Amino acid sequence: MGLINSLMTLLFGNGRNVVARTAEVFRENAEAGAERQSRERGAAIGQMQAEFGAGQSGVFDRFMDGVNRLPRPALALGTLGLFVSAMVDPVWFAARMQGIALVPEPLWWLLGVIVSFYFGARHQFKGQVFRRSIVESAAEAPRIAASIRALEAGDTGQMTPDADQDTPAPETEGGPNPALRAWREQER
Repeated sequence: MGLINSLMTLLFGNGRNVVARTAEVFRENAEAGAERQSRERGAAIGQMQAEFGAGQSGVFDRFMDGVNRLPRPALALGTLGLFVSAMVDPVWFAARMQGIALVPEPLWWLLGVIVSFYFGARHQFKGQVFRRSIVESAAEAPRIAASIRALEAGDTGQMTPDADQDTPAPETEGGPNPALRAWREQER
């Protein structure tokens, strides 16, 4: 029996089963794969944040954002105003509509192009702002994950209301799983 144990130890290591060492030749270690995938995702999010993350906008940018918010309400309220003016003073309204009927068709096409480009550009810009906000919130994922792990471990002293920490709290090797911690200690 001692000879067999010595032979098994010589072939497969210090008491570990065959699967732990040999299986990794044929199948990826799931834990190591998950760690690699997590690092890759973190690097991708960091790259996106560096690319799309912009600083605070200046006074001119905020002013132009305010100006850009005017056309849609003006169009909506102007259209409602036309209905009201048609009911209040039909003669005045009819005179204005006859003036609009005299506008040549190419000018209507030009107006349509301008309005389409304005709203299309605005839609694209707001989409980019939305994507940037997603990237910024995704960059917060490691801090949020660390907070969740701390809560699951029962450590509420680490949690702060403002949570300005950029780095997650150090986690013991093996986490809250004592069996995993003991296995890792055995590996050393």
